[in-house]
Amino acid sequence: MSKFPAHLSGLIGKSVNDIDTPALVIDLDAMKRNLGRMAEFAKKHRVHWRPHAKMHKSVQLAKMQIKAGAVGVCVQKTAEAEIMVAGGVHNVYISNQVIAPAKLARVAALTQAVAPHGGQMAIAVDSAEGIIRLAQAMTQARIRPGLPGMATVIDVFVEIDVGQGRCGVQPGEAAVTLALEIRKHPALRFAGIQAYHGKAQHVRSVQERRLACAVAMEAVDMTCRLLQAQGMKPGLVTGAGTGSFALEAASGIYGELQSGSFMFMDADYAQNERDPVQPHFEHALFVKTQVISSHASHAVCDAGHKSHAIDSGLPRVHTLAGPSGLDYFNGGDEHGILRPEAGSTRLPELGQHLWLIPGHCDPTVNLHDVMIGVGDGLRQGTVERIIRVDARGAMT
Repeated sequence: MSKFPAHLSGLIGKSVNDIDTPALVIDLDAMKRNLGRMAEFAKKHRVHWRPHAKMHKSVQLAKMQIKAGAVGVCVQKTAEAEIMVAGGVHNVYISNQVIAPAKLARVAALTQAVAPHGGQMAIAVDSAEGIIRLAQAMTQARIRPGLPGMATVIDVFVEIDVGQGRCGVQPGEAAVTLALEIRKHPALRFAGIQAYHGKAQHVRSVQERRLACAVAMEAVDMTCRLLQAQGMKPGLVTGAGTGSFALEAASGIYGELQSGSFMFMDADYAQNERDPVQPHFEHALFVKTQVISSHASHAVCDAGHKSHAIDSGLPRVHTLAGPSGLDYFNGGDEHGILRPEAGSTRLPELGQHLWLIPGHCDPTVNLHDVMIGVGDGLRQGTVERIIRVDARGAMT
């Protein structure tokens, strides 16, 4: 029995035109160029690169990133970490808060699972209670029957709020207090500072992004100096995203970049004014759709909400040559409405295939069981691989 549905199992080697719709498709050549540019950038600037696997949720793509030069991956959920480790990815950082004892027991088990492979688990914290609970879980894992000699440690990053307004303690003394608390527990190792500025990623102008990141860097630098005053090494400062990573890399403060979306480049990131110091990334993720109804004023395609996330806006219609002349409108769960752009009267024909650039790649991927990888471009390309979305729905 094939591991993929019948309409997918025989697709490898066939034309891109044979892909049924709606489908999530990766332009493999564009994706590989994006990977190469990021790897080259990180190497040139002598910073680690640990991309977010929550973006693609695929063990296969995580391994491709590591082969390209990534030191490991970030995830946001314990379940995502479990899937990565089970698939053979052994350097995983949960860059999020985990508080529930049952989840922390799973994190501790993962720490032991990766150790024989030379791997390392890491996690973020932003409270003393979170540290104590993590230490308890790690201690319990160490004394489990049948596991002699597994005195593993987990790397712990103190998360500070550098402008996101989400998780994280205030920079400065509050962060130092947590770092000192981590040092009290033998199963925990203070590894550094988590300083991700999510709001800066989608600030449209280069100048405004630079200002936002400058404020964040001042907060990180101040925290590092206070740690040093306590006789502690600040450790690794990790953070950065696709919208700002060049600024963090140039700061001399950040030692690791967590950029992930650059690999696919969604429509929302494409609206940012490109910083000239940042590499150019191409769109590599598309929803293939087909026109299923045609009218005088509009056409209807078969890709609605269930095919792409709309939290960062509706998808953009992409053509392989020149402007599409079409705008995409909300048509509900299963339908998209296509209308001519201002000044145009062009509408697609019934049965015509179209390509959509999702507004936000991460939640779009989470809507699909598989991604179809196409080589040699979308115009005349061939299906080279079917990539399972291994961590689809991994929310716990």
